Amino acid sequence: MRSSPAERIADLWNRLHGLPGGRWLFSQILRLMIPYSGTVRPRVLELGPGYCRVEIRDRRRVRNHLNSVHAIALMNVGELTSGLAVTLGLPPSVRGIVRELSAEYLIKARGALTATCSFEPPAVTEEMDFRVTSEVRNAGAEVVARVHTIWRLAPRPAVRSGR
Repeated sequence: MRSSPAERIADLWNRLHGLPGGRWLFSQILRLMIPYSGTVRPRVLELGPGYCRVEIRDRRRVRNHLNSVHAIALMNVGELTSGLAVTLGLPPSVRGIVRELSAEYLIKARGALTATCSFEPPAVTEEMDFRVTSEVRNAGAEVVARVHTIWRLAPRPAVRSGR
């Protein structure tokens, strides 16, 4: 039986994060696993059930015409941060998918940015919507954006044994 995405990600994180260069290697593997999110070159700093902290660098490729980090790059890192926190916060018997995504942009984002998502994982016994917020902060700890993600969570269908 194949392991769930949460089990694969948790296993990789547990094996790599404590090694020299392990967080960098984990982040590179994650970029391959999730190609679109990899476009902002996320570096996972901390990860656990219901918690994630990710850093992105300010570089020309993610900038807009106003010489700041583009709104969609901020949304990208906020959604990735919530996704990792939710994925590790759910048991293998539960699946989740993004149903809605929104953001508040508070000030221009410049310099190194850190997205953080923290919440208490819910008990999922039937299909439900679960709202998670990630905050993106600049090096001065100012909140530059809040990304709100609504996850549709549901128990995985029972696996039927076939003939």
